Amino acid sequence: MKHVLPLRPMPALPQTSGAGFPMRVWRELLQRQAALTWFGLALWLAMVPTLIAWGMDERTLREVNVWTKPLKFMASVGLFSITTAWFVGLLAPGRRGTRLVRLVVVLLITTGLFEVGYITWQAAWGQASHYNADTLLHQVMYALMGVGALLLTATQPLLAWQIWMDGRSQAASIWREAVVVGLVATFVLGAGVGGLLGGLQPPDGAGLPVVGWHLSGGDLRPAHFLGIHAQQLIPLAGALLAGTGLRRARAGLWLLVMAYTLLWAWTLHMGLAGQTPTPPALMQRFI
Repeated sequence: MKHVLPLRPMPALPQTSGAGFPMRVWRELLQRQAALTWFGLALWLAMVPTLIAWGMDERTLREVNVWTKPLKFMASVGLFSITTAWFVGLLAPGRRGTRLVRLVVVLLITTGLFEVGYITWQAAWGQASHYNADTLLHQVMYALMGVGALLLTATQPLLAWQIWMDGRSQAASIWREAVVVGLVATFVLGAGVGGLLGGLQPPDGAGLPVVGWHLSGGDLRPAHFLGIHAQQLIPLAGALLAGTGLRRARAGLWLLVMAYTLLWAWTLHMGLAGQTPTPPALMQRFI
């Protein structure tokens, strides 16, 4: 009879009970990748003054408060950075400082800081950062934002490759597989929609609370959200499946990945409904 080893959800997971749990998680994150951890925390702390500005400033862009977009990007890029720091911990300690991992860290911090910084700067002036073709400078900056977003998501398959090649026995294979698939999906699905989103402006108005989406069609942001946050959602599902110890956990993971991809494809279809792709303003100058 084939012997089945028990599966564990993730390596070195701090004990989840007790008042000191947040500090244990924090120390673990710093051990895994300190620079990304501090960067993510800095973005979350920056949300405090931004929230104050959001409450005091009544200016709007396309019927939405000017500080809403910086808040969302601070929260999202901060989570992206913290999650990446945690996944670096799947590598053996000796491989966490390799040249490729250092490249991942530098790219993520540089592009994340550029994206959030420019969006916040434009909000302070009451001007749009996205789809702004008022001047050549705005067009160039928007094009650079597109390049930055592509590089930011490209860090994830680079890290996925390192995790897959490392293959530490301390990490349950189903959990490691889920992380690798989630990181690759983040780039393929997230960057794929991001390229389309660059030429398809969402509808005006506030939309759904918090996220601001319009689900009636013509809004690619739900598909983009699913693509980018595959970084967290697919590995989370893998961790839960690994914790069950089921013999068919791997099959369950791949069924879930298929369902997730179908949901992404449906939201992409809804987002493209009624939209006509147009080239970015900078490109239109040469067409």
